[in-house]
Amino acid sequence: MTQHISPVPPSSEDRTWAIAAHLSALIGWVVSAGWLAFVGPLVIWLVKKEDSAFVRSAAAQSFNFNLGTQIMSWIGWICIFTIILIPVGLFLFFLSFVLLIWGHLRATIATSNNRLYRYPFQLPVLS
Repeated sequence: MTQHISPVPPSSEDRTWAIAAHLSALIGWVVSAGWLAFVGPLVIWLVKKEDSAFVRSAAAQSFNFNLGTQIMSWIGWICIFTIILIPVGLFLFFLSFVLLIWGHLRATIATSNNRLYRYPFQLPVLS
């Protein structure tokens, strides 16, 4: 779901920071083999939360979504190590990977069109 955060479109700088919040999660995922995808959005949220509501919301959404997919991935790994639940673990691991890619690409596209993207699966930790 996408929505505008205010009737005034965000500045190009705000849009760039919001896009960075979404893409930094994918970059962090690739660099750390999936373990640090939440770091980029968290850093952007900490640095820009007072400057722009648009950037704050985008970074918080990205962080919350990454937290949810990370927990899903951890549950998948636990299931894989129990041997009996290997099919469930592989499914959860694959699902978290697909959700991560799909969600961040959709969010990046929405943000580049001056819209705030609401991720479908997230744990509301940051706002």
